[in-house]
Amino acid sequence: MIIVESSSLALAMCVITMLCWGSWANTQKLASKEWRFQLFYWDYAIGVLLWSLILAFTMGSTGGGGRGFLADLRQADSHWLGSAFLGGVVFNLSNILLVAAIDIAGLAVAFPIGVGLALVLGVITTYLSTRVGNTPMLAAGVAAIVVAIILDALAYKRLASGARKAPVKGIAISIAAGLLMGWFYSFVAQSMAGIKVVNDVVVLGPAGKLTPYTAVVLFSAGLLISNFLWNTIMMVKPLTGAPVPLGDYFTKGNARLHLIGILGGVIWNLGMSFNIIASTRAGAALSYGLGQGATMIGAFWGVFIWKEFKDAPKGTNSLLTAMFFFYLLGLGILIMSKL
Repeated sequence: MIIVESSSLALAMCVITMLCWGSWANTQKLASKEWRFQLFYWDYAIGVLLWSLILAFTMGSTGGGGRGFLADLRQADSHWLGSAFLGGVVFNLSNILLVAAIDIAGLAVAFPIGVGLALVLGVITTYLSTRVGNTPMLAAGVAAIVVAIILDALAYKRLASGARKAPVKGIAISIAAGLLMGWFYSFVAQSMAGIKVVNDVVVLGPAGKLTPYTAVVLFSAGLLISNFLWNTIMMVKPLTGAPVPLGDYFTKGNARLHLIGILGGVIWNLGMSFNIIASTRAGAALSYGLGQGATMIGAFWGVFIWKEFKDAPKGTNSLLTAMFFFYLLGLGILIMSKL
């Protein structure tokens, strides 16, 4: 398999993660003009698994380091296969809720609140389990992001006060998504074998754990398979609107709509796989922290490209500006605390 040995390359891959995680939802915005997000999400899940398999049989099966994908599957312990798979199941439920929140409230609300809360929760749980890190800087970074989340919620409340959408529902679903999303990454990270290069030889350990490429495949399989449960429930009992018949996927869809959904899944999993691969060099905490800069990318798309706050009352722009400031401040402090 191909591994990352350069710190600068690992950092660049984390930046790509940030861009991918913050941008994939634009494909949902494009598709939602013509059909419901539940139908888009089936193609998204297919795209996620498709990219993981492409990567596993290319980068994960070539090069002189470590184990190839199939060899790694043969030696893998069922416990660690299940851990990576469970990560996909947990993430899928959280992401479906995030997609529902985007559908109700827009990118500029769902991303800062949902993904921001996931970042805060991830930092807290990581610190409590490892007790590693600069405690004052971690606390300051989390506090700044919490302020940004509150400012974004206030801005959305001002926007929704004169509109048909109820702010409580969009914010509540975003919070639920964030609470769940804060847990998935640890399941995947724990399933992976450590990677060291000793005298130009790649050493993996301990036995039974997975390479990054295998971990991403199991994660993606968990996402797609759990979609038959989570997304089916969302179709039968949607959070807004009428139930969505499964037959609409075949009768109302066309090649362009299906490709948009698959592209969304590929873009998201390009970010996930690069983040996991880079974590072997940069460390899981730093990789995750940089990747979650996606919150600002998503908010940027919502505010400046999709113009989700164009009809907001006077004074809302000041709240949004402060939200961007505190988010960037908090993210910067968290990253610095781990360097």
